[in-house]
Amino acid sequence: MSSLEAFPPLAVSSNSGQAFREVAADGYALGGFSWRHGVPDPARPVVIINAATSVRCSYYSRFAQYLFDRGFDVITYDYRGIGESRPARMRDFNASWTDWGALDFEAMLGRAAREFPGQPVDAVGHSFGGCAAGLAASAGRLRRLVTVGAQFAYWRDYAPDSRWQLIGKWHVLMPLLTRVFGYFPGKRLGWLEDTPAGVVKDWSTMTAAYEQRPSGKALAELPFARVRAQTLAISLTDDPFGTVPAIERLLRYFESSTRSHLRIAPVDIDETQIGHFAFFHKRFETRLWPIALQWLQQGQLADGTPGRLSSLT
Repeated sequence: MSSLEAFPPLAVSSNSGQAFREVAADGYALGGFSWRHGVPDPARPVVIINAATSVRCSYYSRFAQYLFDRGFDVITYDYRGIGESRPARMRDFNASWTDWGALDFEAMLGRAAREFPGQPVDAVGHSFGGCAAGLAASAGRLRRLVTVGAQFAYWRDYAPDSRWQLIGKWHVLMPLLTRVFGYFPGKRLGWLEDTPAGVVKDWSTMTAAYEQRPSGKALAELPFARVRAQTLAISLTDDPFGTVPAIERLLRYFESSTRSHLRIAPVDIDETQIGHFAFFHKRFETRLWPIALQWLQQGQLADGTPGRLSSLT
């Protein structure tokens, strides 16, 4: 793994976030941004945002600023192999999904404890980022967790009308190109950021259990059960990845948490489509972002929240 010196300097900021480097337990240096209020306050929560697979943390900067403006400190970061945490050479760089949670998110939990001592720690996880929240040894520190479209890509859970297209794209073409290039060249295809080979192996393996993925461990060795956070899983009815079976498959791993699932249809907010990514678009600042904000602030939803709420027991 590359050391801190292997990376170019970070930009000064992402919006108003201040750039940082954080070294994970294995010595790998991660790049990220911190939104920090000037006066420390042990009652102020800090939110760590876990990105979707191969999405740069800058995608969440406006959402981070939104939380900051409403009284939270915020950390965003790129997983190893992505964006500000990309190595000089991607070929045969074998970071995995489990590395992203067990090493990278774990490093951010450690940073939050140092930079914001005594403050409550919450997390927002998009897509795989929700799974990453359960892979860090220190995830038991989390007070509240909001996930959006969070699942780990089991092919039978994909929406039936797009299942075979998604299988062809992500379970056939992606691993084939990865074998050729030594990583997935998503950027030149306009799909995602370039993606480490180990992540591709985890994503494309067609098994229903996370522990059976190539980087998985025995279920008893995975930290999911340590998480006791008040957990809200938000999903969208037009998200081909985030179907009800997919969302609840991941939620079942968080067996020690209180778990609620909010299923939102685009029509609930007078839209025609939202999909897997658009929740974090600024155009939804007044209609979707307050849902996550309310949960992070109160651990419950306001009356009149759009969608259908259910609890997983």
